[in-house]
Amino acid sequence: MDLSLKKRFWQPGNNGPKKEVQLRFLRRLLRLLHNGYPIIEALHMLQWDRQLQAIASSVMTSLKSGSPFDEALERIAFNQAITDYLYFVRSNGDLSTSIEKCMTMFEQRMLYMKKFRETARYPAILFIVFAVLLYFVKQSVLPSFIDLFQNSAETASGVMLTMALIDFAGQLFGVLMLIIAAGFLVWRFNQRKVSIDKRIRFYSKLPVYREYKTMEVSFLFATHLSSLLTTGLSLKEILANMSEQKKQPILAYYASLLTDDLSKGIYVTNLLGNLPLIDDQVAAIFQKNADKEALEKDLSVYAEFQTEEMHRKIMKIITYLQPVFFTVLAGLIIFIYMALMWPMFQLINTI
Repeated sequence: MDLSLKKRFWQPGNNGPKKEVQLRFLRRLLRLLHNGYPIIEALHMLQWDRQLQAIASSVMTSLKSGSPFDEALERIAFNQAITDYLYFVRSNGDLSTSIEKCMTMFEQRMLYMKKFRETARYPAILFIVFAVLLYFVKQSVLPSFIDLFQNSAETASGVMLTMALIDFAGQLFGVLMLIIAAGFLVWRFNQRKVSIDKRIRFYSKLPVYREYKTMEVSFLFATHLSSLLTTGLSLKEILANMSEQKKQPILAYYASLLTDDLSKGIYVTNLLGNLPLIDDQVAAIFQKNADKEALEKDLSVYAEFQTEEMHRKIMKIITYLQPVFFTVLAGLIIFIYMALMWPMFQLINTI
């Protein structure tokens, strides 16, 4: 019965439940956990919802067989951001808090993607219309101008120059798109082959992405460290635990460096301030707090502030996309208008 349900839910070619369904599953599971239901009983109750029935059944089967919660979600192709975040439940044991923070992060990502699609929709339509118009002008209008003004060498040469510029702009755009697509595919398939140290250096050289990656890594480092501090483990044990996980390689790499420093008797603040994708404020928090409880509290508050700041900056960038695109498009339209009118101005000057 369970297998048939899963087959109906995940059709061939489907990469897993829709993001909205994943979010609803986590939200309802969290509500049941807050109401005091054990995880297995909560999953059993979630099967009352037909759309969540296959998910809850599969997760419950995996948990009963001894699999961790994140691994159970990974088997049914939950979003990697969710499974990576919930991996640390294995160490901190706080499923409710981890799901709550994970939901906040995932909801924001969905909001960014939705806002980006809404922002890019109309510019994309206008760009396609403009490209068709440009092709029509090049293939029909400008050749007609050459025939019309063939008695005027200066005017005809102006039209030819316009056609050459349009050809150059089209070829340049095509080459740029090809380079970007090829670069993306090469990076996509070879990313895991590149050492983590080289990846960090590469991220650090990308101006806008570097700022986003710094905020993301700092947020993940602070939120996971603060949650693990509540378990009573020492800082060295926590960092050793973080260095062994493979879900978030940058965190694992940084944790291994910090663990080595602690083994040598060097406190983490000396290295934290020099790590490329870690905010300086994180090092300041460690330098300020020697008490574990105060450190956990400050890191938790920092993670919340970082979430708000990340949301503010990303939404600000998205709101700038349309004005920038419309400005570029307006410039291109003016260029086409001048390309059509300039031969007439030249002809008038010759009369």
